[in-house]
Amino acid sequence: MNKFHTFTGLVAPLDRANVDTDAIIPKQFLKSIKRSGFGQNLFDEWRYLDHGEPGMDPSKRKLNPEFVLNQSRYQGSEILLARANFGCGSSREHAPWSLQDYGFRVIIAPSFADIFFNNCFKIGLLPIILDTGSVDYLFDAVKTIDGYQLTVDLQNQVVATPKNEVFDFAVDAFRKHCLLNGLDEIGLTLQHAEKIKQFEQKRRNEQPWLFA
Repeated sequence: MNKFHTFTGLVAPLDRANVDTDAIIPKQFLKSIKRSGFGQNLFDEWRYLDHGEPGMDPSKRKLNPEFVLNQSRYQGSEILLARANFGCGSSREHAPWSLQDYGFRVIIAPSFADIFFNNCFKIGLLPIILDTGSVDYLFDAVKTIDGYQLTVDLQNQVVATPKNEVFDFAVDAFRKHCLLNGLDEIGLTLQHAEKIKQFEQKRRNEQPWLFA
């Protein structure tokens, strides 16, 4: 998992509340357990005018020109600005995978569904909760100013605007530590690799019949 410190990224506004995981990545694309390849089908039913199925060439599909991610001013966005209860619905890990694979590193919203929120941290995608008034302010700014960017500073737990307006956000200390150091659950386990080897050797010596 990549380390997360401070970065400045273009913001895309998804002005919809209660966006569920089936809207984020429709169920027909859940056949793979790899973490890559889902970005092209992120928000598939909203991005395209035809029905999507696995294996279809996205370059040959008809885009919905009204959908925010298809608008030229938001190409290359790394921060998604969303409304309340983002990521609700079924608890599919593919939802944060698809957002990250598309290129998003941060999602800002007034609230998230619990399971989706937890799954984001597992892959290094940072979900930030700001109050509704702050989110409303950012939506207005993003829609008014082309190329609107925000700077996210995880160490100091702030989001800063181009005008140096600062929004504080909370993050669990352990999750913050993992993001700053690029540690997912496997990485955390490997920090104790030597102790694990010692335990396994001791077990093999004491109970050799288990390894016959």
